[in-house]
Amino acid sequence: MKKFLAAFDGFKMSKSTLEYAIQLTKIADAHLVGVFLDEFFYRNYNLYKVLTTSKNPDKVIKELDAKDKKKRDEAAILFQKTCEKAKIKFSIHRDISFVEQELQHESMFADLVIINEYETFAKTKEGPPTHFMKDFLADVQCPVLVVPGAFKKIDKIVLLYDGGPSSIYAIKMFSYLFGNLPDVPVEVFTVKDRSLGTLRLPDNKLMREFIKRHFPKATYIINKGDAEKQILGHLRNYKENELVVLGAYRRSELSRWFKTSMADVLMKELDTPLFIAHNK
Repeated sequence: MKKFLAAFDGFKMSKSTLEYAIQLTKIADAHLVGVFLDEFFYRNYNLYKVLTTSKNPDKVIKELDAKDKKKRDEAAILFQKTCEKAKIKFSIHRDISFVEQELQHESMFADLVIINEYETFAKTKEGPPTHFMKDFLADVQCPVLVVPGAFKKIDKIVLLYDGGPSSIYAIKMFSYLFGNLPDVPVEVFTVKDRSLGTLRLPDNKLMREFIKRHFPKATYIINKGDAEKQILGHLRNYKENELVVLGAYRRSELSRWFKTSMADVLMKELDTPLFIAHNK
């Protein structure tokens, strides 16, 4: 049985993370682990203000910490009740540690991490990609599904393919986890340089043979031009709620266009889930 992790900030629990996690756990017949990351220094109140303005800071801190614990407990209870209602297998991890290190460590023992693109695990708010997400995605040890702020039922899969090993690896990993997506159309999308005369896929015969084994009804679209512009333009024209599969996020990635910045651009510009995987 596959093991999926859904990562949550107990103070600002992501409803979309939970909804995507439930949908995909059902599809994959997986076990879902709710990982609630309670960092030592992360409080839902201004500790400095309490220390500098309160007449009895110890008492106030104790009361506010109790409220914080209650809020985090309520988030874990909501996860439990939602999983029970959905009738999926689940467990809960309450990790009191350094958030990024702990989630990186847990990813070594998981098949997939599901996390919201807005996560900061801090009181501050940032637009995607957040500093936390950039650091986490660079060194995560399994594929990641980065989800948007609002849940939409997935009704199309777009596999981004540039002929490089990272994009192929991501497609492989997605097929191993979700090859049984029911009645969801799959599209292979690639962009070629304008200087190349042919619109054939890179490694055309081998790639089509591979895709046929995993996604026999897949369609193909090949465009020419700047990869970033072509991908964004193509995806923005969709009326469907697509899930995009792409390879690579490591800082050392040398792929022609699936660089670190490609995933950053998609998180910033699109409101769609991204399945991201790298093979080194």
